[in-house]
Amino acid sequence: GRRVLVTGHTGFKGSWLLLMLERLGADVTGFALPPPTDPSMFNLIGLDGHCRHILGDINDRAAVLAAIRAAEPDIVIHMAAQPLVRDSYVMPVETFATNITGTAHVLEACRQVPSVRTVLSITTDKVYENLGLTRGYTEEDRLGGHDPYSASKAAAEIVIASYRASFFAENGVGLAAARSGNVVGGGDFA
Repeated sequence: GRRVLVTGHTGFKGSWLLLMLERLGADVTGFALPPPTDPSMFNLIGLDGHCRHILGDINDRAAVLAAIRAAEPDIVIHMAAQPLVRDSYVMPVETFATNITGTAHVLEACRQVPSVRTVLSITTDKVYENLGLTRGYTEEDRLGGHDPYSASKAAAEIVIASYRASFFAENGVGLAAARSGNVVGGGDFA
């Protein structure tokens, strides 16, 4: 019964999240670019009928704010991103804009909509400075990134921490980052 807005709901992970939230009984609004691949899981199983489907770009600050205001969500799950390391080498400026400034646009819009009580921003396990360790990295390890994708997501983590400390904590709004790794599964055409 919770109102949830998901950015990036037309992508691989976003499509799966949309299905899970629907099964849990959430009232979902999605905000994203058109599906990034053809074919796409989103289109193949007709997910546009499973939520209020808003096409938009997180780089468009006004569109982000309008979508979040219209949805009046309790929860925002921010997954929209330029998600591919390979593409970040071809489009570094666009990757930085989307993954850093786009995240700031989403967080700023959430700050302006009183219904929002919880924000979960998804980053990546590639936010850690790659030191060639043989052990896995932990949340205490230093952020970094040699490629534009990893660096942009590490910078997004700093934006998230800043918004948590500067705005959300004092207003009782929960804001967390989750560092997701690669996922293998049905519907990933990237």
